[in-house]
Amino acid sequence: MGGIGVVLNPRSRQNRRDPAAASRLARTLGDRGVVRTARTREDLARIAEDFRKLKIDVLGISGGDGTNHITLTGFLEVYSDEPLPPIAFLRGGTMNTVANAVGVPRGKPDGLLAALIARYNERGKGSLQVVERSTMRINDHYGFIFGTGAIHGYMAEYYRHPEPNPVHAASTLYEASKNVLLGLKTPVAERWEGSVELSGGVRLPMRDYLCIAAGTVDQIGLGFRPFYRSGHVPGRFHILGIHTTALGFVKKLPDIWQARPMGEEHTYDHLAEHAILEARSGVVRYVLDGDLHEQHGPLEMRVGPRVQIVVAHKAGIRPPGGSTFAFPPPWIQPGNS
Repeated sequence: MGGIGVVLNPRSRQNRRDPAAASRLARTLGDRGVVRTARTREDLARIAEDFRKLKIDVLGISGGDGTNHITLTGFLEVYSDEPLPPIAFLRGGTMNTVANAVGVPRGKPDGLLAALIARYNERGKGSLQVVERSTMRINDHYGFIFGTGAIHGYMAEYYRHPEPNPVHAASTLYEASKNVLLGLKTPVAERWEGSVELSGGVRLPMRDYLCIAAGTVDQIGLGFRPFYRSGHVPGRFHILGIHTTALGFVKKLPDIWQARPMGEEHTYDHLAEHAILEARSGVVRYVLDGDLHEQHGPLEMRVGPRVQIVVAHKAGIRPPGGSTFAFPPPWIQPGNS
């Protein structure tokens, strides 16, 4: 059959507010493919098997970062050693960090799908611009952005809001940074104590860290780019053992925004293909593409399969610096929270 297969998560926050999203996407797609909704992981496995048998040319995903990584996990399990088709992130969620990082244009899912169809109609999937990125495999999940400690604390605080959205994400960061600068306690400054064993015999020492963070895309959210080496070496993820204080980290936010190194006095910095995290407490609480997880015992990370992601214009690897905004960006200025 070929064509475009679209998976929609009706349980994402944005799609819950827009119950007509699936029918609108189906009308936009017409006879050029099929739209399927996945309410459970069992649904997702059946859809992945159907799409594999149909030999779809493009996999569209309507959801945010969490939906994207759950969908990719399900499809990679079903496709096994067979490469996935190019993936089109249609931004159907409130958090779209991976799409932002690789250059997916902004827009609503049906508009992005219409633009995808127009490009696809030119010469089939061969006319699509794509970028390649490796996934990370965290236990049995696949994603692009990982973090413990303060990253977990930040996301847990963010999700306490009844309607999380980008404005609230910026407000959460601003309030936490303000509290740190004033010497006040904040749950966002959660730390992680443990050790990390990396491929090649490298071992980050057992100590207190602000966080362990890793990515195969440069951004972590709100335009911050700590993983400035991601994509430089295929088959590696950029991992940071950030051991500075919360105050030291806040002072380094301009460098992170500009994709500059934090410096050895603040962080360990490596490209790795494999890592094992062991928490002194025995429990690793972590975030993968915006979703909160908990692992009892050692946590294993490794490079996963490379995937192709459809973009409007093929983007090269961005060098350090070159941001279009001075720091702080307008949405994190006092008064904009």
